[in-house]
Amino acid sequence: MAGALAFAVPGTASAEPYNGPDVASWQHPGGSGIDWFAVRASGHEFAMVKATEGLWYVNPFFVQDGIGMRAAGMSRGAYHYADVRESPEAQAAFFASTSFPVIGGDGLPPVLDIEDAKGLPPAAVIDWTRRYLNSVQALTGKQPIIYTYPNFWRTAMANTTEFSNYPLWIADYNGRSEPGPLPGGWRHWTFWQYTSTGRIPGVNGNVDLNIYGGGLGDFGSSANPFGS
Repeated sequence: MAGALAFAVPGTASAEPYNGPDVASWQHPGGSGIDWFAVRASGHEFAMVKATEGLWYVNPFFVQDGIGMRAAGMSRGAYHYADVRESPEAQAAFFASTSFPVIGGDGLPPVLDIEDAKGLPPAAVIDWTRRYLNSVQALTGKQPIIYTYPNFWRTAMANTTEFSNYPLWIADYNGRSEPGPLPGGWRHWTFWQYTSTGRIPGVNGNVDLNIYGGGLGDFGSSANPFGS
């Protein structure tokens, strides 16, 4: 089981890293629910849930999963899947208003999932990203996290270093004990999505699994986001 693997976490003294899945509607086959108490009991301290995409989509299970994560005592976050063809300011407002029940208060910082350039050149995608991040931070009062893939950043974003001050959630399925070389001038990763085919109690089917690598400090009301 992927969730049982042990990884070294930079900058932490604990022998056991903090683990957590990220979920979307795909993790609800046939409308089935997620047992967040089983997820938490299996050693997963945090979770991320897809909230919105573009200007048209709200995950129909977002509220249900947000309530479940909170009830199970998990640190929780939400992400927006970018559509760089549509207004970044409007998407930031759409996400911020939808995701507030999860990211408000002591929730994790908002996440921008950027992985599809929609055929636009790097300069346009970089400009879109800058405007979105500035807007969502102004709306939520929290510095966003950037989720991306190394190859996407190196190509579609021209490996720009402009955003290296933002926390990085890197998706890198390399089968090793840590991510490969980071793109974009980042020196450290905050979250690492190391598989898209994990299996854990409480979730029907495959699920993305992640490691928290530290570096965010105070997530809101607690200096330690994972409560231990």
